Formats: sequence, C-alpha cells, structure tokens
Amino acid sequence: MSLLLAAAKTLLLSPFPPPPPPLRPRLRIHTAAATAGTGDNAATASRTTARERRLVKVREERRRREYDREHTYPGWAKVLENACRDDEELRAILGDSIGNPELMKQRIQERVRKKGREQFNKSKTGSIVAFKVSFRDFNPLNSFIWFELFGEPTDRDVDLLGGVIQAWYVMGRLGAFNSSNLQLANSMLDCDPSYDSEEASSVMPSSFHDISDLEFQDNWGRVWVDLGTSDYLGLDVLLNCLTQLSSEHLGIKQVVFGGKKMGDWEEGMTSSDYGYRHFKI
Repeated sequence: MSLLLAAAKTLLLSPFPPPPPPLRPRLRIHTAAATAGTGDNAATASRTTARERRLVKVREERRRREYDREHTYPGWAKVLENACRDDEELRAILGDSIGNPELMKQRIQERVRKKGREQFNKSKTGSIVAFKVSFRDFNPLNSFIWFELFGEPTDRDVDLLGGVIQAWYVMGRLGAFNSSNLQLANSMLDCDPSYDSEEASSVMPSSFHDISDLEFQDNWGRVWVDLGTSDYLGLDVLLNCLTQLSSEHLGIKQVVFGGKKMGDWEEGMTSSDYGYRHFKI
C-alpha cells in the first residue's frame, strides 16, 4: 500500500512534457512541364476534343465579325445590298464585291466612268410597272383606244403621247403594218439577207384609213381609229412604243382597245377648266 502511494505521489509531482509544435502546410513547387500540361489536363477533364475547341473559336470569330459589321458597316453599302435583291443590273455590277465596301465602291465608280455621269443623272419620269392591256368588243374599223395614266397628265405628257400616236398613224397610212410582206423578219441576220422588191410590190397594200385627235379628261385619254386594211401588226407596234414611253417618260396604267366609256368620261365636255386637253393629229 505504501508503495502505491509513493508511486502516485511521484507521478503527480513530476512535470508534464511540452506539447508538440504545430504542423506547417507543405508548399508544392510546379515545374514548367507541370504548368504546360495544365491545359491538356483541363481539356481532358472537360472531355472536349481539338475539333470542338476549333469550332468554338470559329463561332466566336464569326460573332465578332458580325458585331463589327453591324456597328461599323457603312450605311450606303447596306442600301446597295438591299437594292441588289430586286435589281438584276445592280447585282451584275457588284458581283462578288458584296460584303466588301471598298470593292463595292470601286465597282460603282468603274460603272459610272464607263456609262457616263449624264446617263445616271438623267431622271426617269415613267413607271416601272407594266401597263395592263385589254380588249372590249374592239372593231378595227370603228373603235376607241383608251389610255389610263397614273395621274392627270401635263401638257408635256399630252404632247409625248400625241406625238407617238401621230407617228404611228403616219406609218400606218404609208402601209407599214402589212404582215403579208415580212421578208426580213423571218430571215437569219447572221449573214447578209436578201430582199425581193418584186415580191414586195406584188403584195396587196394595207393602209391606215383614219384617226381622230387625242383627247384627255383628267387621267383618261382616248383616240378613235379606223385601221382600214392594216393588220393587227400595227397594234403590236403601238404597244411596243407605249411600253418604252411608259417606262421612260410617263406612267401608263392600262390600255383598252374598244369600249364606249371609260372612267368618268363625259361626252361633249371640252373645257380646260374641267381637265380637258387634246393633241391635234
């Protein structure tokens, strides 16, 4: 018993050993080889291939170009590109330059130099819309030909259309509209054609008999005709002339062969105060 008390007394009175020092974190030093492999490890970890990463880069580059195009692309170039959708001539001029403003500018400048500035500055007063043609009980020996314009004509417009009608009548009066003598129309013009004068003189002549003055009330005009022995070839010639006239100078909405009354036409109304005009044929 005395031995146990002595051992316990010795244990309680002896000093405790000091605690161990705290552990310090270890620092890892990466070598250049380890750093270089980081990208490969990240790519492996994300399971992306080189092809996929390349596609991502291409998409980002495309988005950047589209952003730059949207914010820095010249406005005039956008206008030209939009116009090319409906204008074949402009599309042919620009060609593969669309998308490159500088090249587009060069193409336009070359076109201006070749064609001349006067042709570009020359204003058109006609219509790009083709006029409608219809027949209403047309009698070539006694009928009106009606012309509807898009608006009320000016004196210049009346003179232009009247001049075309007058020239058409003169040609018909001299026998121009004779489909029985179309020797050259059916010939090949890649070589010198031949013309038989005796055959032309033996053909039954055709002649435009009579025509009235050209009259206008508001935007409707009319002329009375008696084609006589002229063929319908004369109507094709007239329509060809009117097509160019409408496109370049005055817009024609429709041409009607035959019919007694069109629009708000009033017989006997010949006062200029009510929009009446006429051209002496």
